[in-house]
Amino acid sequence: MITAETLRGIPIFAPVPEATLDELARAVEDIRLMPGEYFAHEGDERALFIVVEGGAEITKVINGEERVIGRRKPGQFFGEVPMTLSTPFPASGRAADAAEGARIIKLDVTVYYTLAAAAPSIPARVAGLARRYLDSLQEMAAERLETDVRVIGPRSDARTHEVTGFLIRNQVAFERTTLDDPVPGERYPILEHGGARTVDPSLREVATAVGLDVVPATSDYDVVILGAGPAGLTAAVNGAAEGLRTVVIESVAPGGQAGTSTRIENYTGFPFGISGDDLASRALKQAKRLGAEIVVTRTVESIVPSAEAAGVEIVLDGGDVLRAPVVIIATGVAWRSLPVPGIDRFRGNGVYYGAARSDASIAQGADVSIVGAGNSAGQAALFFARHARSVTMLVRGESLESSMSRYLIDQIAANDGVRVQTRSEIVGLHGGSSLDAIDVADRTSGETVRTEAGVVFVMIGADAVTEWMPSEVVRDAHGFILTGADAAASPQWGLDRRPFALETSTPGVFAIGDVRSGSVKRVAAGVGEGGMAVAFVHQYLALA
Repeated sequence: MITAETLRGIPIFAPVPEATLDELARAVEDIRLMPGEYFAHEGDERALFIVVEGGAEITKVINGEERVIGRRKPGQFFGEVPMTLSTPFPASGRAADAAEGARIIKLDVTVYYTLAAAAPSIPARVAGLARRYLDSLQEMAAERLETDVRVIGPRSDARTHEVTGFLIRNQVAFERTTLDDPVPGERYPILEHGGARTVDPSLREVATAVGLDVVPATSDYDVVILGAGPAGLTAAVNGAAEGLRTVVIESVAPGGQAGTSTRIENYTGFPFGISGDDLASRALKQAKRLGAEIVVTRTVESIVPSAEAAGVEIVLDGGDVLRAPVVIIATGVAWRSLPVPGIDRFRGNGVYYGAARSDASIAQGADVSIVGAGNSAGQAALFFARHARSVTMLVRGESLESSMSRYLIDQIAANDGVRVQTRSEIVGLHGGSSLDAIDVADRTSGETVRTEAGVVFVMIGADAVTEWMPSEVVRDAHGFILTGADAAASPQWGLDRRPFALETSTPGVFAIGDVRSGSVKRVAAGVGEGGMAVAFVHQYLALA
């Protein structure tokens, strides 16, 4: 975590008052990068980055080739043009190719304007640097990104966190107003949109207010995809690109479980990793651009197989009925709940399932505990170490070796901001309106110790939620859907032909991604199955 002493050594912060500097140290993001690792990508939302150690390179793809168009040394910054113009980044930034890598701090828009109010010379200097490339920008230096959507609520409020997370995952620009002293008895969050004001809205009310699709445009499609995780969105991209009338039904927001991952490092094509929400955002844009319809905040009540050529009927909550010859089930899995008494009282208000990059504000300056020992937990620990006062991984097993990739274990061991506590688990939660402390049982010593913890992220595995499906779609003992040869062996499969590799025991109903029995629980595998499913869909339709 960055310190006020470190900030005092950076020239741009010389005019900042002492009290503001201490507050700034708690608010900035402290980023440590390996050589070549990116801290900003072209098209990202504006922010100001300042090099503390090492060096940075500014790059841009020109005629298909990435070129270095600038360099930054300690004390210099990147982002002056986006901050001045209120535009996304026109180029990318990465750590210079040196053995020591780089250390960089990030000021988001809110932190930047708070700093600017305390030290007006800073935006003037930023604008001055921007004028090396552009003229007449002095008046625009204080402009904010305009949006007609605003969320008002307390910092530690479960419903406010739910609504803001929903908007972020659905790529809706909004402004958040945090209330440190909420009005007693008032219900939150408050959503302001287009001149209207809604108190404690449901997610469907939020979606409707900001213009997201909550009602399918028609009743008849070529393919209906249930779930908008990496597998479902990939199927939507391929289906729409090949001319199929495609709709995706998503109960919350695109991204699935991968969308709540702070970083994915084993996905081909991103040598320095990509966050789950960034990957979901790109896939969502691609699916929409190609013509797929994305409907959110809707759940499926039943799938009704038809003996006729009409295919399958999908009944949504509220009674809407969709018809299609093909259904692709990509509903993924749900995070497994932590079995601690009273945990539901703190859900969304101290206890969170999954950990997205957008949760950085929750961890800022807090004592964070991460329950889990998989890759997602490891990536979350490394990410939140940039923001939190402390990060502790609570692991039930003897070590991380049996459940985590070696590269992550090495990174965690080298990070002083992350502590790993093995053979330990949470057995109690304490707090009033929000979480204050946890009881941690040490299974080696037999002792239980109460420690301060304002934030707990839980990542202890996930389960398939398939109880709602008809008996014709056969599942294994754990609820995961059987496909291919396994489906053919079930008594429900009654056709002479064998099912396609991703086809379930119901003809025309396919299952992909984590919800499928025997699937490889990796993003790349889900993406691959999404593409394969559409190929099988064409073969299936050709049989009619």
